[in-house]
Amino acid sequence: MEISRETKKHLMQIIAFAILLYCGIEHLDIVIAVFRFALGIVMPFVIGGIIAFILNVPMKRIEKHLFVKNQKGEKLRRPLAYLLTLLCVLGIFMLASMVIAPELGNTASMLMEQIPVAFRRAQRWLAELPEQWPALAPAIEELNIDWSAISASAVKVVQGIASGVVSSGMGLFSGVVSGVTTFIISFTFSIYVLFQKEKLAGQVRQVLYALFSRRFTEKTLEIAKLSNQIFSSFLSGQCMEAVILGTMFFIAMSIFRMPYAMMTGIVIAITALIPIFGAFIGCVLGMFLIAMVNPMQAVWFLILFLVLQQVEGNLIYPHVVGGSIGLPSIWVLVAVTIGGKLFGIAGILFFIPLCSVLYALFRTFVKKRLAERSVPREKWQKPQN
Repeated sequence: MEISRETKKHLMQIIAFAILLYCGIEHLDIVIAVFRFALGIVMPFVIGGIIAFILNVPMKRIEKHLFVKNQKGEKLRRPLAYLLTLLCVLGIFMLASMVIAPELGNTASMLMEQIPVAFRRAQRWLAELPEQWPALAPAIEELNIDWSAISASAVKVVQGIASGVVSSGMGLFSGVVSGVTTFIISFTFSIYVLFQKEKLAGQVRQVLYALFSRRFTEKTLEIAKLSNQIFSSFLSGQCMEAVILGTMFFIAMSIFRMPYAMMTGIVIAITALIPIFGAFIGCVLGMFLIAMVNPMQAVWFLILFLVLQQVEGNLIYPHVVGGSIGLPSIWVLVAVTIGGKLFGIAGILFFIPLCSVLYALFRTFVKKRLAERSVPREKWQKPQN
């Protein structure tokens, strides 16, 4: 049997790939070293691309509303939109740091004062408990709790956390200083991408059409457009949802006169950027802070959290985020679990829009196959008895 030239070409490609794969496995340490070296070279541009993508979401919305009727100011539209976006982002970071930094110092000092008081309150409560519940008296006597030692240990833990936050902050600062070159390159690259995005997109399309088939290029561009829409919608929707949730907690806690309303609202808004689990992290931190002042208010805060979480989950999230990514809740949970397991918080944020893109592509493929096979809608829409 004669083998065609195309088949020989494919066989040679498979053999070459197998040889390269074998050599790579045999010299895995060299491959990893080369990969790390290459990653170190391209990392500033990867970070710059991420910065450009994040800033482009609010920037393009601001740009649409600038100099709409004034053609003379068209050249200033993009620079002014970029400047306003940068000022908004820096303002948010400065506002958050101005609120959180003093509150952290006040909270740490207040916790060191409140911990002994809280333990004395718990000691009195346990001492009065046998009078109210005589059946518990033998069990309480057997506990033999050394409250002084526990209180001293708790104060040391808080001091250790406070010093750890300061040292980690200094370490982060030194890390930023040491990586200032990478940051400058990344930031400069992001500016170039944002100001020349149409030109860069055109160049990418030219390269794709020149190197690949027209069908492959058009499919690739279609996937890229879908990915950009979903990732942009997810980013803007998640930020909006976090701001709404944090504001709801601040207003509700202020109405019910709960302590740490501003700080708890900001913490919940920041942690709510992590889908599904983020708000619960903020809830635990808020409960701990409130419990140091008033344990009963901490219980009411938990009830308030559950109520607001239901409002957010059933009314806000489906309209703000859920509809924008078009991913059912069960697959959101799968994406969060897999992404968090593989890459932590970054994986959680990345895998939800990624799974949404894959879900949309697979749904389109399935519908196309059903249409090609002329399968009636009632065959797959309604379950058969």
